[in-house]
Amino acid sequence: MNKRIATLAALASAFLAQTALAGSDPLAATGQWSVNARGSAPLPPMGWNSWNAFNSDVNEEKVMASAQALVDSGLAAKGYRYVDIDDGWWLQRRMPDGRLLIRTANFPSALTPDGGTSFRPLTDRLHAMGLKAGIYSDIGRNSCGQAFTSTFANQPQGSVTEREVGLYGHAGQDIALLMGDWNFDLIKVDGCGIRAMGPDNPTVKSGQYRALQPLVDYDTLPRTDIPASRALYEEVAQALAKTRPDNSYVFSICLWGAADVRSWAKQVGNMSRTSEDISPNWERMLHNFDSSVRRELYAHPGSWNDPDMLYVGTGAFDMGHPVEARSHMALWAMLNAPLIIGYDLRKMTPALLDVLGNPRLIALNQDAAGNQAVLAYDSDTVQILVKTLGDGKEKAVAIFNRTNAPVDAVLTAAQLKMLGDADITLTDLWSGITTHLKGEQKLQLAPHETLIYRASGARAHPEGLYLSEQPARVNPAVDGVVEPEADPLIHRGTIPWSSTRGGGQHPQYAGWGGARADATPYGQALKVGGKPFATGLGVLANSRIEVRNGGFRHFSALVGMDDSARTRDTPLTFAIYGDGRLLARSKPLPFGAAPFRLEANISGMKIVELVVIGRKGERYPAVATWGEAVMDK
Repeated sequence: MNKRIATLAALASAFLAQTALAGSDPLAATGQWSVNARGSAPLPPMGWNSWNAFNSDVNEEKVMASAQALVDSGLAAKGYRYVDIDDGWWLQRRMPDGRLLIRTANFPSALTPDGGTSFRPLTDRLHAMGLKAGIYSDIGRNSCGQAFTSTFANQPQGSVTEREVGLYGHAGQDIALLMGDWNFDLIKVDGCGIRAMGPDNPTVKSGQYRALQPLVDYDTLPRTDIPASRALYEEVAQALAKTRPDNSYVFSICLWGAADVRSWAKQVGNMSRTSEDISPNWERMLHNFDSSVRRELYAHPGSWNDPDMLYVGTGAFDMGHPVEARSHMALWAMLNAPLIIGYDLRKMTPALLDVLGNPRLIALNQDAAGNQAVLAYDSDTVQILVKTLGDGKEKAVAIFNRTNAPVDAVLTAAQLKMLGDADITLTDLWSGITTHLKGEQKLQLAPHETLIYRASGARAHPEGLYLSEQPARVNPAVDGVVEPEADPLIHRGTIPWSSTRGGGQHPQYAGWGGARADATPYGQALKVGGKPFATGLGVLANSRIEVRNGGFRHFSALVGMDDSARTRDTPLTFAIYGDGRLLARSKPLPFGAAPFRLEANISGMKIVELVVIGRKGERYPAVATWGEAVMDK
């Protein structure tokens, strides 16, 4: 126990040391792109997971029947290739060698001639079908099933230590087994073992499990040990890189928005859960959607925001509720969320297949540019999301009615960053019907409806792309957040498993103050010295933004302290770097000063870095705006 604590402390110390590698100044330009390059997720992963269909009551017949349904329905050919076995597969950890054993009563092909177990026969079958195989574990000693659903089927058996099936203390050994010997392609790593197995847990008190002091306090962010939580996931990332040096894997971090995972998962894993579990009801879908929708600058090829699995086909999203099912699918496509089906595919209907298999929606989710949609209009009633597609010319736009009443909306050319006096073609991604817009278009939305189109027209700025149009190329390497705060804009509906017990649902996911596209870090309109900006980046002082240059020659922005800044007494200095070299710097700009034009020749530069320097040590750093930030050819 003491040895493990010492190891964990060493990992956390190593992480803290790593963050200071840019000298002692994290704002020092590196000329590097720091988003995770390990693993293989250039596009959001697509597939199926057993949990929402079967919980832990999973077995070989169900898994293979689901795999066959993916193939037979044509969904696999459309990209749904991962078949992920969630909690419920393990029997125990064998002692004294610590090897994980499979529940062969449920997975008979896993029994080996020597009396051991292996998933290799199953993964070989999946691979022979043209599919990929995914597996589940937990970062702690025990799984989420043991922590929260211990009455569910297929809990690990044996002594206390034999039932410790999580990665804690076994990361290298388990990853070598799961991703090496057993040849899985994806691993989902939950975090319940470092959240819920403290000495007050009834199962710990009864002696069923050993206590592990929680690192994550889900409801109280300041009580969470963020460096230690990250260090455990870093340990898994290193084990994966060692086991699969060809990067042929996906690392799915499932820490449900806790431990400020928003700020660091993009450097560690390939997809990261942004919230607690989704449920098949409208309020919960809103909650999970909201946990990702304002994190457009924190998702990139190689590391995606994950608002949890698709619940299309079940409950409020079954085929008795086609409007809601289509909205759920459309919104996940706009978010570039991993499209992981959570439905018993043995019950697949043609109507459900039409939703999950819509080729236009899949193409939108799998667009090569990898841009998560940006909110062009935000309210509690209607939201308009716009995504720039791979060619930089066409857009996708979704107009989303969050409410249970009909609403009227207006879509404008300006929201698409297109010319208002030119014709804009809108192609409905469900029906394929084409309509036209000039200037603006009035729309009527049914309750819970999402209208979704592909838009083509004359760009308002044809010489290049605004940074807010290409969030996949923009990375808040240092976002300036000093003390992580819970995001108050996430919908707080009643949670099905707790109902109205306790004192209510409170803001809990860190992210408030993170960098934003076309908004300030606190969700307000961009404005400097009284001048509003319809487009730009909103950041905090003492931030450093990395931008991948896609062949552009010139960068410019109108910069200054945003009028919404709470901390105003220290001027801000803005700087542009190219491949680590200073290209331009502003004079110190006080609150209220007119926007300052800052520009630089970036021809031939691979990485452009945008730095804002203010007074260090402020709990609430000043808000800064890169207004009309654009890269031109």
